Amino acid sequence: MSEETIQLELDESGLAIALPRPEHERDQVQGVPYRPVEFRDDDLPTALERTATWLRQAQEWLGEPVDVIAIHLDYDDRAGSPYYDVKLLCNDEDLAGAPLAIRSHLRGRGGTAA
Repeated sequence: MSEETIQLELDESGLAIALPRPEHERDQVQGVPYRPVEFRDDDLPTALERTATWLRQAQEWLGEPVDVIAIHLDYDDRAGSPYYDVKLLCNDEDLAGAPLAIRSHLRGRGGTAA
C-alpha cells in the first residue's frame, strides 16, 4: 500500500493562498479549529451582505459549499467599535483549500474529480 501526499499552498496561518479574503478592513478570518470568519459593521444588513458576498466568493473558489457549522451574531458596545459582529464558523480544511487540492490530485492521477 503506497502513501500519497497532497500538497496544499497555505499561508502562515494555514489558509489557502488563493482563498478569497473578506475585503472590508473590519472583516477577518480568525483561528482554528472551526475558523470564525468575522464581519463587523454598525449596520447589520451591511454586515450580512458582506458575509453573503464573501460566502458566495469562497464557495465559487472552492467549487462546492463551504462547510459552515454555525453563524454567530454578537454586538460590541464599546466606543469606537463597530456594533455588530457576524461570524461564520467554517471548516478549516475548506478554508485551506483541501477539497480543491484533492480534486486536482485526482485529475492528475486520471481519476474522477467529482
